[in-house]
Amino acid sequence: MLWKNGVGVSLTDGTRTAIAHSLAVSGSDVYVVGEESQGFFQGARLWKNGVLVPFTNALIHSAALSVAVSGNDLHVAGYETDGSGPTVATVWKNGVASRLADATRTSVANGIALSGPDVYVAGHAVHEQHRTTSVATIWKNGFATALTDGLRDSRAASVAVSGSDVHVAGYEFNGTRNVAKVWKNGVPTALTDGARDAQAVAVAVSGADVYVVGYDDRTTRVWKNGAPGLAPEGTSGTSAHWVAVSGRGIYVAGHDSNVGVATVAMLWTNGVATPLTDGRTAAVARFVAVK
Repeated sequence: MLWKNGVGVSLTDGTRTAIAHSLAVSGSDVYVVGEESQGFFQGARLWKNGVLVPFTNALIHSAALSVAVSGNDLHVAGYETDGSGPTVATVWKNGVASRLADATRTSVANGIALSGPDVYVAGHAVHEQHRTTSVATIWKNGFATALTDGLRDSRAASVAVSGSDVHVAGYEFNGTRNVAKVWKNGVPTALTDGARDAQAVAVAVSGADVYVVGYDDRTTRVWKNGAPGLAPEGTSGTSAHWVAVSGRGIYVAGHDSNVGVATVAMLWTNGVATPLTDGRTAAVARFVAVK
């Protein structure tokens, strides 16, 4: 589904399971990426203005998790596999695939951001040596930098670039619980104390302010510059999936489990909730962009 100003449009006909993960707006064009089941395979999908645009090998199991546009270039991040091996973090530029890691270990590209000629991708890859943990990783123009030492499991979910600063949201396991973290130019800041399970799932930058959304002990959190900020309405039972900031406010996409019979896709604007669905069937809002 794609909602524009609260009005929903179906991108698929409902005969097969499909998920839209991310979107980007460029001029009058709206690009949405996701995945759709196709028999024994799951295929990465790209829709431009609501029309499906094939861009991957239909015989390869794949998913498109993030999209960014710069001029005439369309960049999509996700993963692919031939079905017999692990998933491999992949970036497609104008439909041409580039793998970010080798095919001997599992890796996933979760988020992508562009800054001038540079392409930044956030994700994770299984540690090259001991192969027992995933390592939060940032790729710049295809070159990987580990954000942790790999001794404990960690993952990077989202990346935002502002000037020369690169911000990454994710988590690292502390031996007992996952700790929500944000890295600025590779330097980590813990957003939670490690007493409860927590994750940071998305990051956005506005001027000097850095906004991160995620959860702490199953409670939705919005952190501003490392401190808990505005709590969305209905915090208990909600999940935040993305954050966008504009001059008009802070926008958070997610869902609420406590409204209707099923989960309700939600948009929070400056903490005020707007349901996107009626709660009769399950729905989730995974991404928000403001133009």
